[in-house]
Amino acid sequence: MKNFAVEGIQIGEGGPPFIIAEMSGNHNQSLERALKIVEAAAEAGAHALKLQTYTADTMTLNIENGDFFIEDAESLWKGSSLYKLYQEAYTPWEWHEPIFKRCRELGMVPFSTPFDETAVDFLESLDVPMYKIASFENTDIPLIKRVASTGKPMIISTGMATIAELDETVRAAREAGCKDLVLLKCTSTYPASPENTNLHTIPHMRELFQCQVGLSDHTMGTGVAVASVALGATVIEKHFTLARADGGVDSAFSMEPDEMRLLVEEAEKAWQALGAIMYGPTKSEEKSLKFRRTLYVTKDLKAGDTLSNENIKSIRPGNGLAPKYLPELIGKKVKKDIRKGTPMSWDLL
Repeated sequence: MKNFAVEGIQIGEGGPPFIIAEMSGNHNQSLERALKIVEAAAEAGAHALKLQTYTADTMTLNIENGDFFIEDAESLWKGSSLYKLYQEAYTPWEWHEPIFKRCRELGMVPFSTPFDETAVDFLESLDVPMYKIASFENTDIPLIKRVASTGKPMIISTGMATIAELDETVRAAREAGCKDLVLLKCTSTYPASPENTNLHTIPHMRELFQCQVGLSDHTMGTGVAVASVALGATVIEKHFTLARADGGVDSAFSMEPDEMRLLVEEAEKAWQALGAIMYGPTKSEEKSLKFRRTLYVTKDLKAGDTLSNENIKSIRPGNGLAPKYLPELIGKKVKKDIRKGTPMSWDLL
């Protein structure tokens, strides 16, 4: 699969997973808090920070009933209209520039999810280095084509999408100019459960669409995300906040700084552990070979004595003949005096 770089940071199999801290609405309508989230994400080791670029008016209609009102008893946002939810969660567009600037000062890649063409135009004016398409927009082909036409890398979440829908999305993106594409396995529930995450989709999706793959993870904790690395995830996205107790539209399923730091560390360990297909001792294991079981003389012997289970055994360390030769040695005579603790060798016979 093709690797690529964004602002000098590699994305692909050649390095540790690219970790994205998703701010979403966790700024709680405070630019000061938003900048603190940027700083906390950088300190935790995240490689990128992502915003969402929309207004309530570009997302929905200001209607407080019917299809535009959330009545699902299991939803985190029950009792709110879509319009009011997006009013509360949106990141003011004038904040993007100072947030992007702070990200770059701290060595992180800043980027965003646009939700309509006006957002793409705005982000282009800020020279955003790549784009994210949210799961709920992964069938919005006109938006996909507009983003792809910028020629910049695209990350697309695949929540709810069928293979046929993803095929249409990927074809549209590539035909419109996207050359660097990442698909993220995503479960569009908030929070998501591990048993509903289906990580085995990751290698299948990589093979099917011949692109980098990763995980947009709404589960709690780090276990699911770390496990995804073993299945080939090269990008991991998690919602991020300073503290869940501070509240906010996405806080309930967002990571805190210590958790993000642990994710960065453990995801890199998981990537390092993948290594290559290998059998036999590694370089670091070579010193341990001496602690294998081998055959040793366990009693003092005189020349002409016969080897038996009473005077030769398989023990540690590993300087004698391999244990598989024990049946062949039993009954043989030694040609010289041998002291207890001598490793067995053919020239003793």
